[in-house]
Amino acid sequence: MMNRQTFLAQLAVGLFAAPRLQAQQADKLPRIGLIANAAGPNAAYALYLEDLHAALRDLGWVDGRNLMVETRYAGANPQRQRELAADLKALPVALIIASGTTAIRAARDGAPGLPIVMINAGDPVGAGFVASLARPGGDLTGTSAAGEEVLGKQVELLAAAVPQLKRISVLMSSVNPANRFFFDAMLPRATKLGLHLERIDVGAPDALDGAIARAAGGALVVLGDPMFSAHRGQIIELTLRHRVPSIFGARVLAVEGGLMSYLSADKWHWRKAASFVDRILKGAKPADLPVQQPTEFEFVINLKSARAIGLTIPQALLLRADEVIQ
Repeated sequence: MMNRQTFLAQLAVGLFAAPRLQAQQADKLPRIGLIANAAGPNAAYALYLEDLHAALRDLGWVDGRNLMVETRYAGANPQRQRELAADLKALPVALIIASGTTAIRAARDGAPGLPIVMINAGDPVGAGFVASLARPGGDLTGTSAAGEEVLGKQVELLAAAVPQLKRISVLMSSVNPANRFFFDAMLPRATKLGLHLERIDVGAPDALDGAIARAAGGALVVLGDPMFSAHRGQIIELTLRHRVPSIFGARVLAVEGGLMSYLSADKWHWRKAASFVDRILKGAKPADLPVQQPTEFEFVINLKSARAIGLTIPQALLLRADEVIQ
């Protein structure tokens, strides 16, 4: 019969060994990395992560049970993104998920040779990420950003919202390698509508006020970029202050006060990323997985913001919206 002293000794050994055993078991799980375009956890980014984890669970992958997801918050700093990608590769992880052209390029450069799952990549062929959408041919695959038709649609929606519009400015980050693709994709539709399209490149947040002021008297397309996402509150406030009708590339920006948003649904991109993770973890090569283009889109109008800048949205345009925020 075990005496009390022996029992307590064995219990102590077991309690000491349990965390070590759990750590050893965790070390054996496949790991994936995620470079987040946020300085730290926040409500907006939490929605993206929720979509990713939900889709992974649907495919049988549960974080902490049979998979470890290593999330690293890099903000909008490409150098920091590269450093964290290198750290994740050394950990090691089986692949890295990166969202947006700037972060994707940083992940590729920081972790060469490691599979990269792209989310919402702008012009992945022109940026040199893949040889073609159908046959990526390298270490990168995933989802692409909107094509020419969708970008042209943003121009069209602004023209429909603002009577007698003559000029549209396009706000873009000067470090984003997809800028030329985005601008060139909008130009034909602007020309067809008789609109002058002006490119405004911004290199730092302190230049945003002057850049948005330049758009006054016309309208503004705000392209997706980590810097703009990090400073979206400031950008929205400036568009209202300068009374610039604007369209953004994510629903959250219209919800938070932007006039309109139109682009592919964020949920679609993050859930599709999970399917690429699943296939790569099961042995597929990124080179053989075609890049997928979005099939779900959202058009949102914020009437409160319209009233704030003195704009009356035509009824016909309101009827085309997926969501109207009062």
